[in-house]
Amino acid sequence: MVSLGLNRRCSWAGDKPIYIKYHDEEWGVPVHDDQKFFEFLSLEGQQAGLSWITVLNKRKDYKRLFYNFNILKVSKMSDSEIEGILLNKSIIRNKLKLYSIRDNAVIFLRIQKEYGSFNDYIWSFVNGKTIHNKLLNTNDIQTKNEISDKMSKDLKQKGFKFVGTTICYAFMQATGLLNDHSKSCFRYDEIKIL
Repeated sequence: MVSLGLNRRCSWAGDKPIYIKYHDEEWGVPVHDDQKFFEFLSLEGQQAGLSWITVLNKRKDYKRLFYNFNILKVSKMSDSEIEGILLNKSIIRNKLKLYSIRDNAVIFLRIQKEYGSFNDYIWSFVNGKTIHNKLLNTNDIQTKNEISDKMSKDLKQKGFKFVGTTICYAFMQATGLLNDHSKSCFRYDEIKIL
């Protein structure tokens, strides 16, 4: 763990400024904004098979190329627009992953219509409350659980792509459905208060 005086942070944050900023300001903070949910769902899908820092380093470019993750605008992107993005070296150039962002936006809009918001839909998996795990250190973090299994199955049935159980678990951590900060991390109690 990196020392912060009396405070400590999760060891996975390491010493890279981009990771520290993400850990200290975003990871585990409960999200209730559909556009932010769409951004995290899209970015987690891009991560599949890669490290999260790879995606974080390219996040600005994804936001620029995908209309700041405006769900409606992304849902209307043409194949030729996505093919053009495939030529851009500033992002992960995986055709299936890039097309999934647009295709998932279409389904995301359907969920909003059916449930009133994606927020209402996704928080139903945890009964509307953050699950606060009591991890002694980040080595205890799981990569999936029964809830991520259920979420993955439901998202896939609805037609989403790149939403396996491991991706769903990481999505839940990122968006505050789960608080997986270690108990010794200064953010653990801060997240509990939110």
